[in-house]
Amino acid sequence: MYSSSGSEITDQKHPVEEVYRRRKPRKPTSLEQPLRESNSSRREKFRVSLAAPVKRISWNRFLSTRGRTSIAVGACLEYQPPQKKAKRKGRPPRPQIKYNFEKERAYFEKVDEEELIEESPSPIPRTWVAGIPKENVGIPKLCTALEKWLLSKKLNFGLGSSNTLARILQTPGMRPSPSSGINFESSSVKTPERSSKVNSCLSSGLIKFDLSLLHRSVHEMNTTKSLPEVGNEGLEEHYEDIDAAVKELSLLLTSEELDRFNALLEVCEQSSPSKLLDVFSKYCDPEDIEKVGEGTYGEAFKAGNFVCKIVPIDGNLLVNQEKQKTSEELLEEVVLSRTLNYLRGNNDNVQNVCTTFIETKDLRVCQGCYDAALIKAWEDWDENHVSENTHPGAFPENQFYVVFVLEHGGQDLENFVLLNCDEARSLLVQVTAALAVAEAAYEFEHRDLHWGNILLSRSDSVTMQFTLDGRQMLIRTFGLAISIIDFTLSRINTGEAILFLDLSSDPALFNGQKGDIQAETYRKMKKVTQDQWKESFPRTNVLWLVYLVDVLLLNKSFDRTSKDERDLRSLKKRLNQYLSAREALFDPSFSDLFVD
Repeated sequence: MYSSSGSEITDQKHPVEEVYRRRKPRKPTSLEQPLRESNSSRREKFRVSLAAPVKRISWNRFLSTRGRTSIAVGACLEYQPPQKKAKRKGRPPRPQIKYNFEKERAYFEKVDEEELIEESPSPIPRTWVAGIPKENVGIPKLCTALEKWLLSKKLNFGLGSSNTLARILQTPGMRPSPSSGINFESSSVKTPERSSKVNSCLSSGLIKFDLSLLHRSVHEMNTTKSLPEVGNEGLEEHYEDIDAAVKELSLLLTSEELDRFNALLEVCEQSSPSKLLDVFSKYCDPEDIEKVGEGTYGEAFKAGNFVCKIVPIDGNLLVNQEKQKTSEELLEEVVLSRTLNYLRGNNDNVQNVCTTFIETKDLRVCQGCYDAALIKAWEDWDENHVSENTHPGAFPENQFYVVFVLEHGGQDLENFVLLNCDEARSLLVQVTAALAVAEAAYEFEHRDLHWGNILLSRSDSVTMQFTLDGRQMLIRTFGLAISIIDFTLSRINTGEAILFLDLSSDPALFNGQKGDIQAETYRKMKKVTQDQWKESFPRTNVLWLVYLVDVLLLNKSFDRTSKDERDLRSLKKRLNQYLSAREALFDPSFSDLFVD
């Protein structure tokens, strides 16, 4: 084989030799020399000797060993563990010395045996005023205040607020027991003329009564000088000095509760307390008395077609571990109940009318022990339902009560069986309408509308009529009748007075179980009112409407669809935006329940 040049080329390949050797360093050019010097100086700057106790500067190392010393550096150092501080020595325990009571008893027995040679002198009568003892200080002069009050009221005062006299006298006291000289028999107390009536046109709850009750009570307490009857002619006709008249009057008003108890008798149109069995006998045979419910402060018994609620008052015996209600508290509840009666449209007031609030048929003040028929009815209830209340046999002979005779409203919501969502919606709209009417008439707030204070029954009527601000309305009820009861915590403006219960004096009411819808509603009320319970906050009525929606969703079972539940939850969200029941009444959820 020949190449192009003509020389001969053989097929034998030449062997290839592979030589491994160190590559000679290439000399840097003039441009690379400054760059190498700068890199070398930078490495020297960050290089740290292992012998030096300095941490390595590296971000990766720093993030993983923050606050610790490098292992290499730690090997060159002497480890010194931190020393614990010595604990502070406490005081040595006190030696337990057994007290010798026998020695003390022997000492006092010896002293008692010795004859008292000279009696200690009586202390000088003093009156402490602002921490300084002053002698010969008389009764505070109340003549001017009482003189103006007597002349303006002509010895007839209105129960605007049950503590009107308390604000004038500023002399709190306890009402004496019947054994202290006051006899409440019919022969000892003069029956006043009937004068308690609410002025329906003015929406007022002014109640007037005669002070002859108090005059007679003082006479029974061995007052040396009887008080003559005082008319409109004025005090000058009977007393030459007005101070003498006021002094006589101040004697009988030193007991604030005695005045309120007599006022309670007057409102109930009584001259003396009745017996419990006498009240029940008017409505049924004693053997037919049946207990139908109970509460913290009272018992409910069925008497014929009525229900009698018995509330003990002014006693020292604890009822269900709670103090008994006072005459003042019951006086306001009695006035409030009678005021709500005028919403039933039985008078000339046609601006605001509804029949949802329970009708109070009668009010009685009673005294004495529970009768055998009542105790038997109570014990029968206890066997079937296990009562949580104190056995009524514990009440003494001188115990006082207030008996509310009410119409029979049916069964409470807790035990009533709802059939479908229409009945649930009817319940909500009827309660909302009643609260709206009471808000418009009396600035009413129930403040305790839990499912035990709503009674339900079935009727043949499928509609309910009410009047709000002079406008008559008709709503569908689906045969369900609603009654609202128990106004103990309620607030109302009668036109002459604002009646309310100061819930800030009962902090336990707001300490209920967390998550319980009723306890949470009390706490929401406190937040809305800011503990100013006298003022008007109709938002509290809306809070109880929200509570009722929660009860229907969580605690009541009835025929409903998923759409019904969504509608109830939407209603609850909208209720949280309303400020009163009057606003809530016109919610879209109720629009189809109104009859044109």
